[in-house]
Amino acid sequence: MILTSGRRLKTLVGRTFSYLVLTWCILILIINRYLGTHITRGGSHLSAESKIFEGKLLVDNSPALSDLEFATMLQNEIPNLPLRYWQTLKNDLPAMNKSCAKFPSILDLRFNNIYWQTLETSNGTFYLYGAYYDNRTLEAKAPVVRILGMINRLKPQVQTTCQLWFKDSKTPVFTKVYEYKYIWVGQWGNHRDGLIQPYLISCQIPVEYRHLVPESVSLVENPCDMAVINLRVINNVPENGEKKEFAVCVKGLDYLNADLSVRLVEWFEILHHLGADKIFLYEFEVHPNITKVLNYYKKRGMVEVTPITLPAYQPNIKGLRHIYVKKKVTNKRQNELIPYNDCLYKNMYRYKYITLLDIDEVIMPKGVNMLWKDLVENVSKKVPKGEKLKRSSYVIRNVYFFDTLHTSDKNPTLFDEIPRYMHIFQHVHRAMNHTKPGYYIKAFHNPQRVMTLHNHYPLACIGGSCSPFSISTEDAQLQHYRGDCVADLKKSCDYFKNYTVRDETIWRHKSPIISRVTETLHNLGFFS
Repeated sequence: MILTSGRRLKTLVGRTFSYLVLTWCILILIINRYLGTHITRGGSHLSAESKIFEGKLLVDNSPALSDLEFATMLQNEIPNLPLRYWQTLKNDLPAMNKSCAKFPSILDLRFNNIYWQTLETSNGTFYLYGAYYDNRTLEAKAPVVRILGMINRLKPQVQTTCQLWFKDSKTPVFTKVYEYKYIWVGQWGNHRDGLIQPYLISCQIPVEYRHLVPESVSLVENPCDMAVINLRVINNVPENGEKKEFAVCVKGLDYLNADLSVRLVEWFEILHHLGADKIFLYEFEVHPNITKVLNYYKKRGMVEVTPITLPAYQPNIKGLRHIYVKKKVTNKRQNELIPYNDCLYKNMYRYKYITLLDIDEVIMPKGVNMLWKDLVENVSKKVPKGEKLKRSSYVIRNVYFFDTLHTSDKNPTLFDEIPRYMHIFQHVHRAMNHTKPGYYIKAFHNPQRVMTLHNHYPLACIGGSCSPFSISTEDAQLQHYRGDCVADLKKSCDYFKNYTVRDETIWRHKSPIISRVTETLHNLGFFS
């Protein structure tokens, strides 16, 4: 019995030992395989790492810009600064003498909100935006330098002087300011001292220098003052000496959260088809998709975009400025006059006509007139002989194409033959009657006649008083695409909405425009 138990114990111990040996062997095998795999993977990892170490990084290895190249780049971003001229002067700055009228270094200027320069005088503060060479035939005092800006005085009384800086001249040329031209009408509001007001300031170039164009201008209270203002004098002449036909100017775009990118594509293509050679837009803040559209058309040379800010004490904080211009309507309208007139003076030599439009407006030729050029040529034949050169503007009356007319019971919601993304082409129901003559109009302005521009018409002209010619609604109309009437027309808005007609004039152009809009949206990746 004892022997039997011993044998069993011996057998059990033997089996246990065999099991442990087998388990140990299996563990060693697993460990060896694991280590082998780990080492192989590690080697592969090291091999990949070494390849990465040998690779080339995608960084910009372009050579550093020279000082002159850097100044040129900056001047393109801030056109009113004479950066290239200043760079060529190096440290040899012109001056009347050591204590009188020294050329102000760019680094010593008094900037305001990026694009403005500030001059504080004994009677008012000047916020200056741009300077321009004006040698138009009808200007009696030509050539003159115009300075565009805002002053916190209604009728500036302070005497100021222009220091004109000419290339290769070691001294400035002094000339008195002979006019502060008010670019506003007092009855429109904000007509009091202390609030900034838009002005065009003029200095005549002395006779002995009239064959020269100044590089820049400084505005000072006393001739010998050390200037804190230095504006490049812009003199944009046409390429190859040939003027183009039509330029369109657009006030500061303020679409921070509204994605109007697709509508903007349609609008650009319509205007370009009708005859706009180039569209000049100013920009506050826009939706990223709008930026994408603007960049696309910039590369194609169809648009030019200029960033802009509000001057002086007005807010430029993102979002807050949007609220400000929405609530402060009169201030907004005064501020708009700066980009409008900057656009005029930058392009007065390069284009035969300049028009100011919002992105919901289209000047539409009618009848035998298909394009803008046809319209102007045919309408000019109706102007009495001898008066064509005198006409400052060709005026077009306004008519509303309301969004609500598009969705009313008596009108179809959509036209199947028109893509749904073509907002303007889908809206062919308009108010039966145009707004009254002279109200909410737009115009083709003759830049050889107009001196200052308002959104709707010229405020001042050279070579006599302004003399607009009103185009018949049979020849053209300003098609205004809105959700509702402007605030001033609220009382009569129901009348415009209740009496409507179908107007398919724009459909005469649908094939080429729809094709180009669709192609552009595809190129920009707007289709899912």
